[in-house]
Amino acid sequence: MSLYLGCPIWSFKGWVGGFYPRGTKPAQFLREYARRLTAIEGNTTFYAVPAERTIRQWAAETPPGFRFCPKVPQAVSHRGRLVDHKLEALAFVDSMSALGTRLGPMFLQLPPRFDPGLLDDLEKFLAGWPHGARLGVEVRHPGWFEPAHHRALNLLLARHEMARVVIDTRPIRGLEGDKLLEGSVYQALLEARGRKPDVPVLPEPTTDFVFIRYIGHPRIELNAGFLDEWSEFLVSQLQRDTQAYVICHSPDNLTAPYLCRELHRRVAGSLAIAPLPWDDAERSSFEQEPLL
Repeated sequence: MSLYLGCPIWSFKGWVGGFYPRGTKPAQFLREYARRLTAIEGNTTFYAVPAERTIRQWAAETPPGFRFCPKVPQAVSHRGRLVDHKLEALAFVDSMSALGTRLGPMFLQLPPRFDPGLLDDLEKFLAGWPHGARLGVEVRHPGWFEPAHHRALNLLLARHEMARVVIDTRPIRGLEGDKLLEGSVYQALLEARGRKPDVPVLPEPTTDFVFIRYIGHPRIELNAGFLDEWSEFLVSQLQRDTQAYVICHSPDNLTAPYLCRELHRRVAGSLAIAPLPWDDAERSSFEQEPLL
């Protein structure tokens, strides 16, 4: 029974002085991040696969309980048929193996054009995915959420012991004209609404882990109802000994770590789970503060 919580990035200067202690340098960001949360969405691998030395350094800078969830490169997922890029996919899995025990499930994010008519392509691709390398699959074409195609995809993923990634963008929908936000934060919200898919939220497990991507509103309090809902779902899954990976986004990145913490508090209020490393990091920082 494990709950892994994290954000899509760790290298964000806007967290210095808040989520990161004052004076934290970019070279220290990953280490400080892993002192607080337990997972990271490896979005950088979507654009380029790092050198093995870099990947091994990531593993060395994080504790044993930390998990990376690398995104399959766009050279595989967004360049025509998936089966045509089998070799690139195998090379990616091999590269990520340098993370060792820090490697969580990888995830394949399919483009909006990838519709149910390409199920056969997906099936052949998943059949060639290395056994034992955990994978989550996120679909964005609305056709996948029609009952027949929804069932077909879930059965396919269950057969290969893979998860269906759930993306929840409800918190940022229907908020255009919200005068409670100003300036760049509001603009970031509008841009996020345009980029993120508006698809149904259907959290139906297909294997022994669940993978959720939560796109939160930049005002923490407006997430309360959604976080309550996800907490109930996560408790039900963790009680079945299902592993859960939850990646919290926010349009301006600033509130993403705090969404993780709010969700952890809710789950911990109903179920005995491990504390967030964040709590120990704060105690350590407090103890190190000089007396004035």
